[in-house]
Amino acid sequence: MESLRELYKIGRGPSSSHTMGPAKAAQLFKSLYPGADAFRVDLFGSLSATGKGHKTDVAIKDELSPAETEVRFAGLPDKPLEHENTMDFYAIQNGRQIGYARILSVGGGEIRVVGKPQFDKPQIYTEQSFARISALCASRNIRLSDYVFEMEGDGFRAYLHDIWRAMKQSILDGLTTNGVLDGGLGVERKAQLLYQQSHIDESEITKENRLVCAYAFAASEQNAGGGIVVTAPTCGSCAVLPSVLKYMQDKRRFSDDDIYRALAVGGLIGNLVKTNASISGAECGCQAEIGTACSMAAAALCELFGMGLGQIEYAAEVAMEHMLGLTCDPVCGLVQIPCIERNAVAAMRAINALSLANFLSNTRRVSFDTVVATMYRTGKDISARYKETSQGGLAAFVKPKQ
Repeated sequence: MESLRELYKIGRGPSSSHTMGPAKAAQLFKSLYPGADAFRVDLFGSLSATGKGHKTDVAIKDELSPAETEVRFAGLPDKPLEHENTMDFYAIQNGRQIGYARILSVGGGEIRVVGKPQFDKPQIYTEQSFARISALCASRNIRLSDYVFEMEGDGFRAYLHDIWRAMKQSILDGLTTNGVLDGGLGVERKAQLLYQQSHIDESEITKENRLVCAYAFAASEQNAGGGIVVTAPTCGSCAVLPSVLKYMQDKRRFSDDDIYRALAVGGLIGNLVKTNASISGAECGCQAEIGTACSMAAAALCELFGMGLGQIEYAAEVAMEHMLGLTCDPVCGLVQIPCIERNAVAAMRAINALSLANFLSNTRRVSFDTVVATMYRTGKDISARYKETSQGGLAAFVKPKQ
């Protein structure tokens, strides 16, 4: 598996697959053909269906500037795509094509260049299943976070320090920003309202729900507005993990080092899904994005509370299991409805998974590896109209304000 540095990325929303990935692809292609005076980019699949709402064309043109760039929304080709987020790049000099590459945006801001293995990232984890990692940690009597820090090497705590700071900043920025999000849906930012709307007789559980949701809305609204967020594992699901960790740190006074350990374990869970299945909504639906984020958050919370390997696995498994089949149907191709609320719901579900793991881990019948394989198979079975194409689900019924 790749380093968690390839999972947690600081970048601009609203979509890791549709803005961060294409921007990275454009940057790479430009470096391969520095003599080009113009470019053409054809977008296929989900990138074509929702690219304008996700601002894919803007991200690509910004990276290829000042060269003249034509971005075409090419729909679906006659033959199957290597991935649902596929881009064909053409470099042009003096009116003649001098270069071509097919690049895939595979989720979380990651790209793959078809036929070019030299651009693949190095693999630093030899174990690629939770079962193997868990057995190794048990045999050495170490925690999952110890394993991650050992594999990641020097400088990883400093890296997580920057990641945690960026996560908290995305929440703070969201809590201090009002107004209506661009795009035509008329979606108002609600994070600040949630945060401030306390009552004298508010119960502890109601306060927890309100604050966690406020933090989730804040980071997710920042993403929807094109602000700076951290992929966890994607931009569209960026708010689940930071919202629960911030709430628990504020309430329980966990140290930053405790948070880094939680981020390490959450990241490991996300990496396992990324390696063995998918974190791309275009490939496997929202279960791949928000389901993975929920599993990451549940596992991170278990690490934060010092739970054992079995409890961490149970929490991560149950969080994903009950997201199976979740569709990705962004209204108007925007990362607003249902994406923002969905981050808040998943954050609360992660806390529920923590509670269940505390009591029921010994009753577990389904492994985390099994639920990941199930999610991938389920995602492949889902109709394309429910996988980030804005052709089905809510996207077929909810329309922009006139």
